[in-house]
Amino acid sequence: MEKKILKLGTRRSLLAWAQSGWVAREIERLNPHLQVELFGIETRGDQIQDVSLQKVEGKDFFVAELDQALEQGRVDMTVHSFKDLSLERPQSLICAAIPQRANSRDVVLFGPQVMRKLKQGEKLKLGTSSPRRLENIPAFLEKALPRFSSSTPQLEWVEIRGNVNTRLSRVHEPDGSQRQVDGVVLAFAGLIRLWADPAGRAELKKLLAGVRWMVLPLDENPTAPAQGALAVECRAHDAAVFKAIQKLHHVPTEKQISVERKILAESGGGCHQRFGATCISSPAGELTWVKGEIPSRGQVHEVQWNAPEPPLGEVRSWDGSFWRGEQEESMTRLAPEGDGVQSQAIFVGHSRAAHGEWLAVLQEARVWTSGSPSWFKLAQQGVWVEGCAEGLGFENLIPSLQEPVLELPVLSDWGVLTHEGALSEWVQLGMKAIGTYQVHVKYPDAVRSQLRRASDVFWSSGSQINELKEDFPQHARHACGPGKTAEYLRSLGVEPFVFPKREEWKKWIKT
Repeated sequence: MEKKILKLGTRRSLLAWAQSGWVAREIERLNPHLQVELFGIETRGDQIQDVSLQKVEGKDFFVAELDQALEQGRVDMTVHSFKDLSLERPQSLICAAIPQRANSRDVVLFGPQVMRKLKQGEKLKLGTSSPRRLENIPAFLEKALPRFSSSTPQLEWVEIRGNVNTRLSRVHEPDGSQRQVDGVVLAFAGLIRLWADPAGRAELKKLLAGVRWMVLPLDENPTAPAQGALAVECRAHDAAVFKAIQKLHHVPTEKQISVERKILAESGGGCHQRFGATCISSPAGELTWVKGEIPSRGQVHEVQWNAPEPPLGEVRSWDGSFWRGEQEESMTRLAPEGDGVQSQAIFVGHSRAAHGEWLAVLQEARVWTSGSPSWFKLAQQGVWVEGCAEGLGFENLIPSLQEPVLELPVLSDWGVLTHEGALSEWVQLGMKAIGTYQVHVKYPDAVRSQLRRASDVFWSSGSQINELKEDFPQHARHACGPGKTAEYLRSLGVEPFVFPKREEWKKWIKT
């Protein structure tokens, strides 16, 4: 039987072609009677490359021409990066599907010369055209880039436009050239989709040679609402095409970007906003990170989530994170033995695990860590960190580590630096863990007594729970952050309240 041909309208950039090609193949897979052909359309945003988008009059610079082709019947459907769509869409068109979202994070890709420049105290020139990125990322990078002196890294930000491959090529320009930059900010999702496309991967492999990655944490750098999501649109009255496309729809993605775009709508909408808003699924439930300048609220840095009902009656709290901080004076550092760690990639469970000779080991590896606080401390010791688990537990990080474009080793080939009491937890994941320090805990009798009488307890680790098992208050409400501590409590038959951060628990017990 001859297949029915549908035309899919798309921008002509390498990324747009790659993601539209993926949509076309998925529609054909789910609808064997259809054949989808790509139809390239140039938009005003593609034509105007020498003017900042903030200075371009009107809106929808990347979608208007596609809308027109769809309304006129020249194509049957269009594919957009959802973040490019304004809040108000033409009534003649309908979003038939939002496929499952790709990784929504931003990344900064640095040229091969970046470490030399940091060590010599030279200024780094970084490129972006996004007001939101300029609002949040500079302050983060000042703490996240490796330090080789007491001075904060010097950053100069320049306006940069163009397709992904055009922007990324500029980190390979020779020093002193007008086009040269030391780093560019890009959407991780775009790189992931390019890598999945044969033509995109061939181009990207050349451009990624020698670069250094930083995958920015969402708690510090939430992204544009709907970043990483695609919108597949058709004419509102075209029921047959709608039905064919709708098979790609992913309801969890739709719910998350609806939350983000609601925040955008409440701020007045537009692509010139100076804040990010990203909703994710986590062990603590749905979390929406919001950070930046919102016109009606000023500077904002918060996480929105469905916290449990606040405790009733008198609250007698015991904060294990506070007492964990008191232990640092009684810590024994362990030096490498034998061959040490030979892994190309290393996860540092806590910044305390990196010291002395271990720092030299980290200089030769691709390093990830538990959260931004550990990232910043490692950076102060001259360690380049590529990304972190955002304080949500290592398991929450695994999907990012397994993105093929990162070309990281499989988890069984990673090394983990942690404290000796946590080795068994990593062995269960099939990873090579090494204890680089021991913590000698001495809890005063008054602290143990306070724990026994507590109505609400926040635990910092499974080893802390084990150390205080004789004082464990069965009657209390037990809370912790996401990750291994929550799993350990469940193994004891206790269902914990899981909070995204300790600060959220502190607010909760005071409500």
